[in-house]
Amino acid sequence: MHVNHDQDAPAAEAIGFDDFLRVDIRIGTIVAAEPFPEARKPAFKLKIDFGPAIGVKKSSAQIVEHYALEELAGRQVAAVVNFPPRQIGKFMSEVLTLGFADEEGAVILFAPDRRVPDGSRLF
Repeated sequence: MHVNHDQDAPAAEAIGFDDFLRVDIRIGTIVAAEPFPEARKPAFKLKIDFGPAIGVKKSSAQIVEHYALEELAGRQVAAVVNFPPRQIGKFMSEVLTLGFADEEGAVILFAPDRRVPDGSRLF
């Protein structure tokens, strides 16, 4: 799946509200971050706690340009939690951590501006 990071691209085709609701986007807190040297593109391995209903899930995130490993633990992030797990090398990514591209295309994490309970769903 190709994701277009171009801020000048037109809006995607219209979808119904039910289509939006099928994408389960939740907030979680990063509990661990480690290097992912075998990834094709520079990335970190994250463990994210989405609260008691979903639990801790793993994610690969290409966020090395703007984030240091030691600053990630404790940070809340948004992720899609209902995609099937995806094999990335020897690592199984269970959720898609969300972000936006900056002017150079590097990823900025998407998170609420105030702390919310882990597992909270975007609506």
